[in-house]
Amino acid sequence: MRELVRTNDAVLISAIEALLKSAAISHLVVDQNISVLEGSIGAFQRRILVDEDQFAAARKLLADAGYGNELRPDVG
Repeated sequence: MRELVRTNDAVLISAIEALLKSAAISHLVVDQNISVLEGSIGAFQRRILVDEDQFAAARKLLADAGYGNELRPDVG
């Protein structure tokens, strides 16, 4: 899996998840449970990961939806 987005913004995560689900792109949000350790202050960013074979499609989907500035650099 490859990292698509990293953010503290719960609303952004929900919006991106909805887009990915509507496009049938498999994804995983990780680091959600770290809030138990941090006391829910939002210090740790959550990451959205997608399968390698759907990475390009996910990036295009988010860019087309206006979330291109939220994408992690494509380094792989």
